Amino acid sequence: MTDRELDAAGVTDPLLRDAYAHCRRLNARHGKTYFLATRLLPASRRPAVHALYGFARWADDLVDEPGAGRTTDGRAAALDALRQCLEDGLRGAPTTEPVVRAVVHTAARYGIDHRHFLDFMASMRSDLTVTDYPTYADLRHYMHGSAAVMGLQMLPVLGTVVPQEEAAPHAAALGIAFQLTNFLRDVGEDLDRGRIYLPADLLAANGVDRHLLRWSRDTGARDPRITAALMAAADLTHGVYREAAPGLALLEPSARPCIRTAYVLYRAILDAVRDDGYAVLHRRAVVSRRRRVATAAGGLARLAATRLTAGRSAAPPGGAPRPAPARVPEEAS
Repeated sequence: MTDRELDAAGVTDPLLRDAYAHCRRLNARHGKTYFLATRLLPASRRPAVHALYGFARWADDLVDEPGAGRTTDGRAAALDALRQCLEDGLRGAPTTEPVVRAVVHTAARYGIDHRHFLDFMASMRSDLTVTDYPTYADLRHYMHGSAAVMGLQMLPVLGTVVPQEEAAPHAAALGIAFQLTNFLRDVGEDLDRGRIYLPADLLAANGVDRHLLRWSRDTGARDPRITAALMAAADLTHGVYREAAPGLALLEPSARPCIRTAYVLYRAILDAVRDDGYAVLHRRAVVSRRRRVATAAGGLARLAATRLTAGRSAAPPGGAPRPAPARVPEEAS
């Protein structure tokens, strides 16, 4: 975490600054697409986004990267301990866990509903025992806690030009779209963990089941039924992006370049999957660096336009320009 971001956010306590810096490192290391987009946010808001991401990543790693020899019961105990630490922190108790310290501070500062964090922890807990989802409705129920609440947590940080409840369905849909994109990209890796996040009814409609997926993953062989099912999953995901799209215009102007960039970059993963022939059982589809840089450059251009518009609107007719609002200079990367 740069000192400038923490200073802009008004974070002065040394322990809290260290906690936010820890979350920023988690975001930079594990969420490169998302981290790139956050560079387009006003500097004062970036620490909060890193805290939200860092906490989610920490919990997710307890499920998916449990460490040598840790059993399912051990992972469950670790998640339960993290949840208790979170609940205590949200009630005002001190904590030594950096990600909890940062996320609790963010929740208090922006008035984030505590239920979103508890719903998230419930979905993480279910990953220890649930290995597939019979229908898309079942998957959406899981994704409320694992993805939709992430969009809802972000809304108070980003700010809206309408009442938050009006923007909330679109923010939730964007979180779900991002996660569906990851599910499609990571089919092979998730299968190795024993999980299938594509709905069983969607797979069955194309003649696909766990056994066929496992065969393809193990042998490297392709099957047109699998390709058809993956194409259907991509179509489903594109539909959720369409649900989310109207919400971009409901955000505060200074937040739009960041979220629009994330929107474009995550959708580009679907293009990469398609261009690679839906070979996700055998290799991970990757958005080229050239495309990521070009998209980020477009976000910077929109950010510059936003700042210019803000500066012009601050000038009274026939008079000298007034200074821009205090938050505008923080938008520089």
